[in-house]
Amino acid sequence: MTEQRKGPVAETPVDEPPKKKSRAGRDLPAAIAVGVLLGAMAIGVLLFAPIGWLPVLAVFIPVATGEVIRRLRDSGYALPAVPLLVGGQAMIWLTWPFGAVGLLGAYGGTIVVCMVWRLVGQGLRKQPVNYLRDISASVLLATWVPFFASFSALLIFQDHGGGRVFTVIVTVVFADIGGYVAGVLFGKHLMAPAISPKKSWEGLGGSLVFGVTAAVLSVTFLMDKPAWVGVPLGLMLVITGVLGDLVESQVKRDLGIKDMGTLLPGHGGIMDRIDAMLPSAVAGWIVLTLLA
Repeated sequence: MTEQRKGPVAETPVDEPPKKKSRAGRDLPAAIAVGVLLGAMAIGVLLFAPIGWLPVLAVFIPVATGEVIRRLRDSGYALPAVPLLVGGQAMIWLTWPFGAVGLLGAYGGTIVVCMVWRLVGQGLRKQPVNYLRDISASVLLATWVPFFASFSALLIFQDHGGGRVFTVIVTVVFADIGGYVAGVLFGKHLMAPAISPKKSWEGLGGSLVFGVTAAVLSVTFLMDKPAWVGVPLGLMLVITGVLGDLVESQVKRDLGIKDMGTLLPGHGGIMDRIDAMLPSAVAGWIVLTLLA
């Protein structure tokens, strides 16, 4: 009998175990590292060179705007990118000499240019397709990202401006930490399962405890204001932070995507990191302008 020669036995590939993620769906080590890096940058700028917050916004806000534009274009939207990006810069920088008036003027001008740009983008002889849909998305984006973010620029020019912006940021961050911890440890009752299946009412309770505590301590030691100011500030920032996160979650569900971008490991894109910050900047400006 002829013996058949056998070739080398191929090794059976062994699949590498997938990276472990937390119950909240994050790559936790990467998320922590990125969060610490961004936090250190914010602390350095706001506490030692507050006016440097404007260049920080001028870098990060167009990146976030671009992420949303790209995702919307992938879904068939036709957004006027140039007016949105240039208008966003105008909103940020015109707060320096003109304050709220400069911001409002730049915002209004951006919307007008977007409307005309989309109208004549294919020439006046060709009827635009989905004009109402695209302009509605453009107005939403201009409002949601550069306009909301520029309220933090307005805070810079008030007394203890760096401390004010830092107070808003640290309150939102600690509210997110509190929500994460309470949600992982105690979360059983879902808050909005159709929008964000990982948010729970127990997590909201943790956000309130951590967020209000951070606000009270921040207004007391960083702004030299009465501690009670931190209570309404903390409540408002927790509420707007949670709602901001839910709004972005719903937009991503409409678009059928998980993250707006991939720039920040463990977080997604810039927009995924600042979604809670954007409406909170507006709420923080309102509360601190009226009460402090």
